[in-house]
Amino acid sequence: MAEQTFRTLMRTTDVVVTATISPVAVAAIGLADLYARVPLWIGLGMGGGAIALSSQDTGASETPRTPDVGGDGDTGATDAGVARADANRDQAISAALLVGALLGLPFVAFGVLFGRGAIALLGAPPEVARLGGTYLAIVFATAPARHVSLVAARSLQGTGDTRTPMYVNVVANGLNIAGSVALGLGLYGAPDLGVVGVGLATAAANVFTAVVLTAALRTGWTDAGVVRPSDPVVARQLVAVSAPAVAEGLASTLAEFPLNAILLGFGTEVNAAFQIGRRAYQQVTSPLSRGYNVAASVVVGQALGDGDPIRARFEGWATAALGLCTVGGIGLLLTVGADAFVGAFTDDPETARYAVAFARVYGLTAAFLVVFVVLQGALRGASETRVPLVARTSGLFGFTVGFTYLAGVVLGYGVVGAYAGIALAYVWMALVLTVSFGRSDWAGRAARMMAERGSLTED
Repeated sequence: MAEQTFRTLMRTTDVVVTATISPVAVAAIGLADLYARVPLWIGLGMGGGAIALSSQDTGASETPRTPDVGGDGDTGATDAGVARADANRDQAISAALLVGALLGLPFVAFGVLFGRGAIALLGAPPEVARLGGTYLAIVFATAPARHVSLVAARSLQGTGDTRTPMYVNVVANGLNIAGSVALGLGLYGAPDLGVVGVGLATAAANVFTAVVLTAALRTGWTDAGVVRPSDPVVARQLVAVSAPAVAEGLASTLAEFPLNAILLGFGTEVNAAFQIGRRAYQQVTSPLSRGYNVAASVVVGQALGDGDPIRARFEGWATAALGLCTVGGIGLLLTVGADAFVGAFTDDPETARYAVAFARVYGLTAAFLVVFVVLQGALRGASETRVPLVARTSGLFGFTVGFTYLAGVVLGYGVVGAYAGIALAYVWMALVLTVSFGRSDWAGRAARMMAERGSLTED
């Protein structure tokens, strides 16, 4: 949660800095970030596969051996089984790092060759396209490093080590914040580079994080390590778990384009208000939600690796309940204090009026969203990433986009349709995962996959 707080603060700082520069700068980075979410979701998807396998294999390798009181040679986990689980964990981490780095290379070429055109394709004016294209090229140049840093962080978290990624990411995001302010605004003797400076700060933080986390894996700082990927079963399972998670993220990004187009049709102030309302919500709730998401993956995955599906199920429900009490409560506070939160982002009366309404919608539905996020992590710890893909995709396109268009455009309810569409999407997504976590055989799926790769340590 501490790690995610700094990450969210960094993104908020970028918004504030670019708003100080000019409205053109805000638009340039905002449009570029629509594309920048693609490598982000790929890295998170690959990291999801890594955390699933690493948490399960860590649980398997830590299954306690008991004295052979019966004289039959049954001591629980075998030394060979523990070694196999450790080897599988390192294979999964290493394969994820390699695939993540390779998948980042096309973005480097895209940013250099098509960055400006991609921004212009969204209807941006020439100056916005120029600045946005430059920013996108700089950030995409470090896409391989961004993928590696996300995979390495999730891999370490899967082993139960959430502190090392926190230390590294807090330092990296702190440097990113300082760099954005100094280079973006030309403070403290730094050159005034504007949008370019903000992009350079983000790129430098990506490289720093990737280098330090990779070094932690290679130098024995952590229990996990980096090896030459050579096990096709582990690699195939990694792809099977990661692919739906990547697709889920890409679907989420894709849905942003028609949604923003619909909101722009309601007015520029409405679109700006949506961005501000969502940012206010994310700043106060996302760190907790994402922390619970990772925690659920770790405790469920390790319980399954330990051969205890009953404990895994309890851990998932308990984490969801904790998220419901905390994030749900914060959401209610946001609903009450929406005016104050929004006032920190804009002083335009029309924009603020809509932004307060969006913030209240997010606040009232925070309980549903956190249940979805936590159970998504729990299912990921069991290697089940297909159901969250279905839930998010159907919710976004069926309600956030589909219902918003139907109610807001076709039926003429305007922005009220957007409020309802967003709320219904979160309710639907939470309902689907609640039913799935309660009834589907995710524990059996995890056990079969562990048996296939030889990570079960029982005689």
